[in-house]
Amino acid sequence: MSGRGQTQVAVIGWTDDTHYMVRTLDSDLKPVIQNVDIKTGRTRVVSVPKTEREILLEFLPPDVEMGPDDIIGPDNNSLIKTLDNDLYYFKKGDRELRRITNDNSPEVNVRFSDDATKIAYTRDKDLYVYDLVNYEEIRLTYDASDRIYNGYASWVYMEEILGRASRYAAFWWSPDGTKIAFLRTDESEVPLFTLNRLDEDDGIHGKLEQVPYPKAGDPNPKVKMGIADIASLKTVWVKTDYSVDQYIAWPFWTPDSRNLAVQVVNRDQNDFKIILANPATGDYKEIYNESRRTWVEFREDIYVLKNGSGFIIRSFKNDWENLYYYDWNGLLKVQLTNFDFRVNSISRVDEDSNMIFFIATGPESTDIHAFRVDLDGRNLLQLTKGEGSHSVNISPKGSYYIDTWSSLSDPGSIIAYDRRARLLREIHKFDNPVYDPVKNARSELVKIPTSDGRFIMPAVITYPLNFNPSKKYPVVFTIYGGPDSRNVHNRWQENLPSWYAQNDIITFTVDHRGSGHFGRKGLDYLHRSLGKWEVLDYTDAVKWLIKKPFVDPSRMGITGSSYGGYMTCLALTKGAEYWTHGFAGSSVTDYRLYDNIYTERFMDTPEDNPEGYREGSALTFVKNYKGNLYLTHGDMDDNVHMQNSIQLISKLQDEGKRFRFMLYPNVRHGWGGQKRIHLRNEEYNFWLDSFFGN
Repeated sequence: MSGRGQTQVAVIGWTDDTHYMVRTLDSDLKPVIQNVDIKTGRTRVVSVPKTEREILLEFLPPDVEMGPDDIIGPDNNSLIKTLDNDLYYFKKGDRELRRITNDNSPEVNVRFSDDATKIAYTRDKDLYVYDLVNYEEIRLTYDASDRIYNGYASWVYMEEILGRASRYAAFWWSPDGTKIAFLRTDESEVPLFTLNRLDEDDGIHGKLEQVPYPKAGDPNPKVKMGIADIASLKTVWVKTDYSVDQYIAWPFWTPDSRNLAVQVVNRDQNDFKIILANPATGDYKEIYNESRRTWVEFREDIYVLKNGSGFIIRSFKNDWENLYYYDWNGLLKVQLTNFDFRVNSISRVDEDSNMIFFIATGPESTDIHAFRVDLDGRNLLQLTKGEGSHSVNISPKGSYYIDTWSSLSDPGSIIAYDRRARLLREIHKFDNPVYDPVKNARSELVKIPTSDGRFIMPAVITYPLNFNPSKKYPVVFTIYGGPDSRNVHNRWQENLPSWYAQNDIITFTVDHRGSGHFGRKGLDYLHRSLGKWEVLDYTDAVKWLIKKPFVDPSRMGITGSSYGGYMTCLALTKGAEYWTHGFAGSSVTDYRLYDNIYTERFMDTPEDNPEGYREGSALTFVKNYKGNLYLTHGDMDDNVHMQNSIQLISKLQDEGKRFRFMLYPNVRHGWGGQKRIHLRNEEYNFWLDSFFGN
């Protein structure tokens, strides 16, 4: 092994403000944990202290094991276990599990209150609370049906707004545990999409599955935000206009639980506002607004200051994501950053010392750096230095931090600093073995100008083993390509060879103008024109590649799944003059067939933008197709429906085009197991057959 894998060195945490723990190897190359004094460097071997979670698990009865749906309370002293679709409660000191539900319907999306005295969950898409002190179930809503949900998200809200990690949960506890905000969703007007399961497990007649799925231009789920009081069982509705077609989500409470902030985005998704609602009346006032000619998005990572002074939000107000600090009246207290590069995330807010730590790219968009600034916007400090991707581990009181970094050309090191970014010592330098062309694949970070001269695209080219610049090699673009999706990063990529490098294939990854590297100035090009600029920019990359004497333009491949499948299909049709081979998985082929929230964010509706939809569809350019395309799709894909591949297949057949298609029965948008192995082997064999005639 080489690089990081050889040493297995990593900082794994702090024991106090001046002592950190590092995992390393002793003189016999056995793994050990050392406790290190950051000021002196003195070390001693220690056992890894048990976490509160591990301590709790030791208290469980011997016949009880943790399951994937089990939830540990915020106090780390209690556990909710799901067993046979019912809930069981365990608290440290108990001798056995206590059954708290006993019914025929499963309880899902269990969430503890902050004080761990209650849980909330949904059953049959109604919202319930269980009082863990008095052992009493409290039902909060009563009108759920197959199209109406309380505290349970619709598919399109889960997928495009709340995120898959939500697991359909659409409710939020108040900090004091006395109230719950929740979404009530009515999908009565949303069209149903039918999936037909025909695999052998469903017998000879098959099985239909119908899901409300709004395609571009379709009616939306109707939503409103309710605030349920646990004691009175009364629900107050935030007085947004129910007749207005808009999206409502991502609420956050004031620390005293007296007000609820709710994010609202209009159907056109070009106006974003935050309203502050009174839980007793449902009345609200607007405290934040942001509009854009193109599109806006919900903010999942708003930080609410515990002292009640306001909240911190990331915003594209100046075309780059920066940090802004607002009070609860909607007044800007201070703009915390004013970069012409991207702030990626808030990593920590230390209210005691009035400092915020955050992650940003720095001037080079392929880098990742750590920064710190005071909450009054002063004393901005870049904590990490040099090129590459940096990850910092900050001591509990912020007196020290440890930077673990790497770049594409250097496996990097681990370095200790004080709070003023003064170097204390290099804790460890990762091995950078001598490059052996027989064993190691070499990757290179390059820059490619777009043909209109407006952007310089970052790209990574990885060469095969025993690379010979006098030979001609095939190339495979490995891409995703969706809006604001960066794939090129300046970080170490263990130089062990990939399958492609072992098989004489160059791999190439490039990020187009709408990938996020260039802020909104690049992203906004994609508005109403998905597919157009991505293919144009990728074409510029092909033109750059074929000027290299070692690239064979007659073997120019591209592969990706989902949006990457869309890019692959479009490259082999709209870009047929440049790409010869494509392996496309779970592909969107026409955005009229995809969900409305994602699609309309960028494209508006098909009625408003017929030309954009036409020009962005692979179906439009089937006549151009002359290469070798292999399509794959799961027949039960409830995200990108197999309808997409079927419609492209039909067009290809009508035009007499040759292609290949592999159906994967009873799998969704992503899958594992033997069918995933089959897919991987099909792809590898496709490239060998296509490029080398094996």
